Amino acid sequence: MVAKLLGLAFLCLTTSPFTFTAHGTSLYPVPTSSVKINPNWEVVYQDAEVYGVVGRAVILECGATLPDIYIWSFTKPGSDAITAVVYNLGKGPRIQKFAETLGQLAIISNSAAVSIEKLPLAAHGLFTCQAFYNIDKEPIVYYYYVHLTVRVPVTKPYLLLSDVSPVEGSTMWMRCNLENGTGPIQYVWQHETRGGNVTVMAQGSSNVINVTDVNRNHTGWYRCVATNDVNSESSNRLWLDTIFGPDVPRIDVTPYTVTERGYSALERETVSLMCQAQSNPISQYVWFYNNSQVYSGPQFTITKILRMHTGDYACLAQNTYLNTQSKKTISLTVYYPPDGSPSCSVAPALNHTALKLLCDWPGGFPSPSLDWTGDLAQAAKPPANKDQQLNLQSGSAVLLPSQNLTPNNSLFRCVGSHPALKQSAECSTRSYIPPAEPVCFAYVTNNQQYLMLSCSWDGGAPKALVWWEGPGGQSKGGQENSNILVLRYGAARSGKPYTCYAKHPLLMEAKSCTLTLEAPVLLTQRRVVSVYEGSDVQLTCNLRANYLPANDITWFNNQGVDVRETSKYMLLRTSAWANLTVRDAEETQDSGEYRCSTSNAVGGAEINVTLVVKKHPMPPNATLIMAMYNSPKRNEVELEWQVEGAEENGGWTGFHLEHQWVSERPRRRGGRNESQLWTEERIGPQDWFRTIIEDPGVRKHTVRGLTPTVTYQFRVIPINHRTIGHPSPAKTPAEPRYNMYPAVVGAAIGGMLFAAILTVLLLVFIIRNRNNNPRLHDMLFGMQHSQSRENINFPEDEMVRGSDGGIEDIGGSSLPGPVVSIPRASSPLTTSPRSATPTPATSQAPPTGEDNEPVSVTITVKAAGS
Repeated sequence: MVAKLLGLAFLCLTTSPFTFTAHGTSLYPVPTSSVKINPNWEVVYQDAEVYGVVGRAVILECGATLPDIYIWSFTKPGSDAITAVVYNLGKGPRIQKFAETLGQLAIISNSAAVSIEKLPLAAHGLFTCQAFYNIDKEPIVYYYYVHLTVRVPVTKPYLLLSDVSPVEGSTMWMRCNLENGTGPIQYVWQHETRGGNVTVMAQGSSNVINVTDVNRNHTGWYRCVATNDVNSESSNRLWLDTIFGPDVPRIDVTPYTVTERGYSALERETVSLMCQAQSNPISQYVWFYNNSQVYSGPQFTITKILRMHTGDYACLAQNTYLNTQSKKTISLTVYYPPDGSPSCSVAPALNHTALKLLCDWPGGFPSPSLDWTGDLAQAAKPPANKDQQLNLQSGSAVLLPSQNLTPNNSLFRCVGSHPALKQSAECSTRSYIPPAEPVCFAYVTNNQQYLMLSCSWDGGAPKALVWWEGPGGQSKGGQENSNILVLRYGAARSGKPYTCYAKHPLLMEAKSCTLTLEAPVLLTQRRVVSVYEGSDVQLTCNLRANYLPANDITWFNNQGVDVRETSKYMLLRTSAWANLTVRDAEETQDSGEYRCSTSNAVGGAEINVTLVVKKHPMPPNATLIMAMYNSPKRNEVELEWQVEGAEENGGWTGFHLEHQWVSERPRRRGGRNESQLWTEERIGPQDWFRTIIEDPGVRKHTVRGLTPTVTYQFRVIPINHRTIGHPSPAKTPAEPRYNMYPAVVGAAIGGMLFAAILTVLLLVFIIRNRNNNPRLHDMLFGMQHSQSRENINFPEDEMVRGSDGGIEDIGGSSLPGPVVSIPRASSPLTTSPRSATPTPATSQAPPTGEDNEPVSVTITVKAAGS
């Protein structure tokens, strides 16, 4: 057998055809199933991929257990030749000389695995292990194909740039070169700015990237990182300097004054013009005034500018390396008289008890002349209080004490003149009371961090002064037109008024509006809710109407945990109420205090609801009063039961009828030299099988599908929703009660059988004693023939079991009822050799004893069974 296996193994190494299969980039020959072995043997092929690194170690597995015989061979990619490497034919491993080209090869002890140290690139290929198991019985052959891929680490790459100083907008390429490394290799180009910020510019499997549009942002340090499955190496940094510019210059004017026509300056000021343009290398700057060159350099300063210096100033930026340039022109205007018209306004003064008229006309030199006209005569009437003085100024500002001295909706005009202007300019303004009343309201920020009390009195000129006054120093000073009092959420005083006051200079008394804030109030329908186990119960929580909006109503369960929508809890809520439904309530888990809580910016409120989950009452006891088979087949049992105290202890929802298998019915056995016996095989108690009765009013039930040969016990258990009552005592079903007609017929048949037996016994007695009572014998059987009067004192005349005589069956054994066997005398005239064989009775076994002692006649009565 071993010789056959060895021959088979080397045959596979030398003559087996191959099928080439692609693995990565190499083709490996894979032996086909042309191995000729015993048909009862089993050949199993298994493939495995193993990766190794040049110079390192690798292990090639040949099954999980040590085979009886194994052979390792090697196939170079692209070749059909299979070369043996190592084998073990039962006398230890033998390493071939060829293995030296594959590295330092060794066999791992207690296995067929091969360990290769200092792995060379030449070991890349297909290793085949032929393993033979159970060679002394029915061998099993395994082919393990181990595809070894030898990888080479990448060397340190170096970066090449097509142009280290490209011009912005041009095209360039970067190449990441390396000496060696097994693919696939991934390349990553990193860009580092002057500030040290490193970003990934590109990455991929190609070692070359093209930059089609170089810009100034590409300036910086570059390096490439080469990575394969073995290692990762980074190149040295290489600086890339992008040549660009100059951009369009930016001109900054100091002092910075912008007009519709450009920049402006006041006469005799020092004006500085700064020109900056992005460029590499740095730009050269030339200044032009009205197309005439006036200065070279980035900053052009004019000391004590005059009106004649008004004009166009241009900055020319030049890049001498690229021989490029850019230019920008601005317009600078030197103002002396003011432009435009004056502006008028009315403002409150003296804590909103007086009016102040303002007229503004900026620019110009000297300042323009401003005079007020209009309803000043009415406002100039002597005040009732001597302390109030009229302060009229012919200028930009006029102070008018109001206090009902200035009528509502008064018109005031400001006329301005300037020596540089041919015509005067004027403006006008009105003073009036806001048309509506102050408005107060409160709102909460989106993040519920602050409560905002807002008060506004829109309109009017000048604007009214608005301020808040609240309890505990929660106030806010005056602001014009509107005011917001910011309170932290929950810091407001419940039930305390917050008053907003609004004061206008044209009114003696201040107007006001008031807000009274209150905390929310929660209500519930029932504070204590009681249910039975298994029910769904709903707990209610309502929010009484309030000025401030409240947050969502939150429920906490009996453990104090915030209730979420789960299979146990269901939440229905609106902005005004929230109902919590507890599903399938249980006494131990769900009973307790549930809390409903909410809050607003003033305070919070909560209310407790007590949930009492009660167990269902214990159902009343039930007793089986009848358990009886309803037919001779014994496959259906009728059950009837009664309930104790049903009217007082109601509450049950049904019954469980249970039965178990107690024992088998007795079975009849028979054998040689033994009488007929009845035995009973007992078995242990079985599991109870349940039938569910869902109607609590049922008192009878028929259990069907029973096994006739099995004895059962039955019991009844009352149940309600969650409580199971006590089981009734187990009861074994009784046999069915038959009607009178079968009983009478049976009695008659039994009597007939009894009479027949007595008659047969009497006849047997007369025959056996015919010599003692010849007359009785002759009367019944008649006179005997003279030839029959012979001596019958021979043994064969006796009714001996096993003699020449036989036993005759009366009526045949096939008829129901008793079977009676009577003796039949034999005479020498009727005796034959064949008649010497005894005829056994139909119900009696032949004798087994070795003696010839005669045996008395046995009469067997067989009653018809059901």
